[in-house]
Amino acid sequence: MKRTALTLSLASLLGLAVAAPKPPARAAKPAPAAATKKTAQEILASSPASDWRALNPENTLLMELAAGTVIIELAPRFAPAHVANIRALARGGYWDGLAILRVQDNFVTQWGDPDGEDAAKARPLPAGANAKLPAEFSVPIDSIGKSAGFARLPDVDGWAPRTGFAEGFPVAADPASGKAWLAHCYGMVGAGRGDAVDSSNGSELYVVIGQAPRGLDLNITVVGRVIKGMELLSALPRGTAAMGFYDKPEQRTGIQRIRLMSEVPAAERPSLQVLRTDSTTWTQLLDARRYRGGWFVHSPGHIEICSASVPTRPAP
Repeated sequence: MKRTALTLSLASLLGLAVAAPKPPARAAKPAPAAATKKTAQEILASSPASDWRALNPENTLLMELAAGTVIIELAPRFAPAHVANIRALARGGYWDGLAILRVQDNFVTQWGDPDGEDAAKARPLPAGANAKLPAEFSVPIDSIGKSAGFARLPDVDGWAPRTGFAEGFPVAADPASGKAWLAHCYGMVGAGRGDAVDSSNGSELYVVIGQAPRGLDLNITVVGRVIKGMELLSALPRGTAAMGFYDKPEQRTGIQRIRLMSEVPAAERPSLQVLRTDSTTWTQLLDARRYRGGWFVHSPGHIEICSASVPTRPAP
């Protein structure tokens, strides 16, 4: 269901994507003195408890595979209608017993109903889930201000004049258009659609498993990100049919079930914390990535949103 837009090959995507002109480079921030440098591990080890947050059970999906559990954090601020529908799909057991349909090398892993394109065979949506949703490619830039804890990066980005993180998600923005949107970085989860911009409903999802296909930004609704278990999706056998689809049912990886964490008894829920991206620890961690020491001969002095993954840890 809704696969047209995602069946572009990565090569053709890159060929069509045109990066926006880069704004004038800002003055380089001086590297910290060698004596004051801390490694990322040291920064995280000394971080205060207030710099970490718990997962919201209503915004967390648990995708259970035979090999383990994938944890997905949803982004209702950026895609409220899709997230509400995904909650209804999960509560209704829509994905239980369905499958991973496609694994395209250096691009995406995609899951949903194998019969979704056949109206006679497609699994019906559960009660409370809508078959049609509006496109949610962006939100007003004003909505990612202080209330979202937006932490802007000073580094130049070729795809947007402004980038940063809000509520743990990589965000790009354009003040001229008044838009802000979630970026297609590694681990980000989007809703597959057809040719019509409003043809996604969250029933068929994909996760980025390769280099960031930023050309998809503002073209598909992004609904969240994988925060644990990426290896269970990125290391699957690649599909041998066109665009990485599996051409035989036995090649697919089955989905045991997908549940909201709020539907799981509290004692059985994963106990994870996520680093706050509006925290001092996050700022220090980004600098540790910009200005490398130790083994590194060359320190880049630069970072961008898709090379800055947000850490998680077991709750103390």
